[in-house]
Amino acid sequence: MTTPWGEYELARFPEDPRDRLRAWDAADTYLLRHLAESGTPLTGSVVIVGDRWGALTTALSERRPTQITDSHLAREATRSNLARAGAEESSVRLLTTLDPPPGRIDVLLVRVPKSLALLEDQLHRLAPGVHEGTVVIGTGMVKEIHTSTLHLFERILGPTRTSLAEKKARLIFCTPLQGIARRANPWPYSYLLPDDVGPVSGRTVVNHAGVFCADRLDIGTRFFLGHLPRSRGAERVVDLGCGNGVVGTAMALANPEAEVLFADESFQAVASAEATYRANADGKAEFLVADGLEGVPSGSVDLVLNNPPFHSHQAMTDTTAWRMFSDARRALRPGGELWVIGNRHLGYHLKLRRLFGNSELVAGDAKFVILRAVKKDAGR
Repeated sequence: MTTPWGEYELARFPEDPRDRLRAWDAADTYLLRHLAESGTPLTGSVVIVGDRWGALTTALSERRPTQITDSHLAREATRSNLARAGAEESSVRLLTTLDPPPGRIDVLLVRVPKSLALLEDQLHRLAPGVHEGTVVIGTGMVKEIHTSTLHLFERILGPTRTSLAEKKARLIFCTPLQGIARRANPWPYSYLLPDDVGPVSGRTVVNHAGVFCADRLDIGTRFFLGHLPRSRGAERVVDLGCGNGVVGTAMALANPEAEVLFADESFQAVASAEATYRANADGKAEFLVADGLEGVPSGSVDLVLNNPPFHSHQAMTDTTAWRMFSDARRALRPGGELWVIGNRHLGYHLKLRRLFGNSELVAGDAKFVILRAVKKDAGR
């Protein structure tokens, strides 16, 4: 990545030589170029929100910024990219979206997230630290910035305008005003599940901002809840890519002897899963923010339930699904099972057959399929 401060070799995390997706895009370079050409003073408390793979944080590391991210993968990518650039990790303060933000913010740089709810939540959390002299600049690709995006900046922080587009990227300029009458932050948000979804019928779901389908039960999860495997005895069950944790909570309610591990790379998701679980169950549970099942011992799991994402920000990719399936196979004991739900057209059965040597259709409809793969032995 070429910037006014030099060139940087950047990579996504985990690094995969087969992955041709870059760790930056035109929105990142547009913002960095604007900062240099406009002479924006990068002094005082510099906060970078939503930096996807650490491109902005790495380029601005000499300004000792604070990075705020919801993504474990983004944080690990930032660490790797800082090291690759020869920057000390101590030059950057790494926070999650759930940590208290800095009490004073002099420069606020926002990479617009895919989730409007996450943007709303973060602007509410950051607003107390913003003052009338704060420089606030957002960046994103044109397809990521909508009228509703600008309205959020304006409603929570102050008057907002956009730049002209360059290379399909756009900047957002916001002038903070003190004394804005803001609504209360609506996140986290809770709702009751319908009465026809098995053990979690009528139960409370808690969603932090940015979690998939945060205001309702999505149709894929509803279908999965209607076909979950029977769990008996002291089994170890994993809800992999747990989101708000409703699937793992359903398994815990169906089998109180089961120990359930909720795992996701999103800090917001794992916090949602824990809140959903605590609101409905009181058995043994663990909550893990990680890359897949990183740190989970091999051969220690009886059952993995998975609804893998097939997008990485705006790019469609099966890389995440492949890593999740591989991780599940490693963590399962011989005879353990992986249950996957996905859109029919994604062809997950082919990947499962390559990894496990088998794949069985459990249920399907016009849109979704639920597949079951069994780890036959330690070697296969």
